[in-house]
Amino acid sequence: MKWRLLFFIFLLFKTNVQAQAIQRTKLVVGIVVDQMRWDYLNRFYERFKENGGFKRMLSMGFNCKNTYINYTPTFTACGHASIYTGSVPAVHGITGNDWWDNREQRYIYCTEDSAASTIGNTGNAGKMSPVNMLTTTICDELKLAFNSKSKVIGIALKDRGGILAAGHSADAAYWYDK
Repeated sequence: MKWRLLFFIFLLFKTNVQAQAIQRTKLVVGIVVDQMRWDYLNRFYERFKENGGFKRMLSMGFNCKNTYINYTPTFTACGHASIYTGSVPAVHGITGNDWWDNREQRYIYCTEDSAASTIGNTGNAGKMSPVNMLTTTICDELKLAFNSKSKVIGIALKDRGGILAAGHSADAAYWYDK
């Protein structure tokens, strides 16, 4: 019995030492291609350049395979929020690109925030934030894990792609403003 206890303590110590030796990832890049199904990466693999981006990401990165969408509607904002929060619209609160709000009796845009402002724009195009998203994103959790020392930047063609992916504690979010 005594030897078993010592062996168990040794295993705990050894596991703890090994866990501390793991190197932390220094760069995480999330790429979402709207309307691109997961199987296209394998289906069109031969068409990608040998030293190109997709083949490099497939060989050196992480790829979610055999995924499916377990909610409707499949609007862009719902998708970005679901990918980066790991939850569904009923949980993270982004139920569409815009939706009817019974309390305010009007349509709400997914990233609208009258209290927010942006640099370089005084109009409504800059009044955007993730305030309507009810959960944290993987980027928010990254900030927590590294004691806010990590940098999180969202970049997208549309505001909802950059803002919702980067989360509540992002350092910046950039998007194309027409």
